[in-house]
Amino acid sequence: MSADSAVITAKTQWPVALANAPSIAVIEQAIQSGRLSHSLLLTGDDLDILTEIAFCIADRILNTHTSTAYFPPASHPDCYALRPAGKMRQIRAEPMRDSLIAKVQVSSTVSMHKVGIVHECDRMNLVAANVFLKTLEEPPANTTLILTTTRPYSLLPTIRSRCLNFRFPGIPPSYSPAGWNAWLADYKAWLARLAGPMPEKRDATDSIFTVYGLVSRFGMILEFATGEIWQKEKQKLPPDIDEEEQVAIETGIANGLRTRLFIEIEQATRAFAVPAIVAENPKAGHALTEAIARLEHAVGLMRLNLNESTALENFLLSSLRIWTTR
Repeated sequence: MSADSAVITAKTQWPVALANAPSIAVIEQAIQSGRLSHSLLLTGDDLDILTEIAFCIADRILNTHTSTAYFPPASHPDCYALRPAGKMRQIRAEPMRDSLIAKVQVSSTVSMHKVGIVHECDRMNLVAANVFLKTLEEPPANTTLILTTTRPYSLLPTIRSRCLNFRFPGIPPSYSPAGWNAWLADYKAWLARLAGPMPEKRDATDSIFTVYGLVSRFGMILEFATGEIWQKEKQKLPPDIDEEEQVAIETGIANGLRTRLFIEIEQATRAFAVPAIVAENPKAGHALTEAIARLEHAVGLMRLNLNESTALENFLLSSLRIWTTR
């Protein structure tokens, strides 16, 4: 990038909570001085935040004094994006060649620069990753490649080593799915019953029924919330996104949301156990450690495509044993 192409018309704002972050200041300065690396790896815990940042960078690179017209980065003719496609949410070699690499090789249209964004780059299969690596080793002139991922160590080390890495913290979400707070309250009440006096047989039966009630409600909450978020996100997508990419984005929303909900289950479990630990109850500390381990195991199985209801059922049934063991 040339320092002569200072930004004059960028309209995409940095996420408010990160506007004063050191990484943002470094990127802004590098763009203004024309010293921004040709390849950036944006990592963090929140894909939505990483996408916002990628578009903010693209806006500042593409909309400059030398641009012939302003375009929002998501629909800019010199900004090319590649996303996972299909239910397996993979980035395959053919779309990598046709939808990204071939396009950044040609001359720009309204800007002196081009930007290629690979969303969730950890979803590249091995062939696609190797195809991309060749372009990364010999990037086209006046081109910036931006990769986003929450799992940087799933990338080929040779890709990571050729990118300037920026990590961004997640922003606490303001959105809470309908019925979720009530679910967490019922979950903590269930833990309290398990950790109380030795239950009678009828109480044990009720505890098992509660497990399946919590599992069923979790599924309904996740399905409703995913649909609600997807309807809003769909309005922001570029018009040329095909059906496979839309399926992948919707699946990604569901996966991200369920991960967040499982994190909040972990937080609720800790909030329940900590008072007992502070009161020097060693059994509570042991139970918490084992419960968190089982929860992390369930999350790991979900990453391997285990159904979230099955993973949650497995965790709750394990909790039934953990918290009632005397």
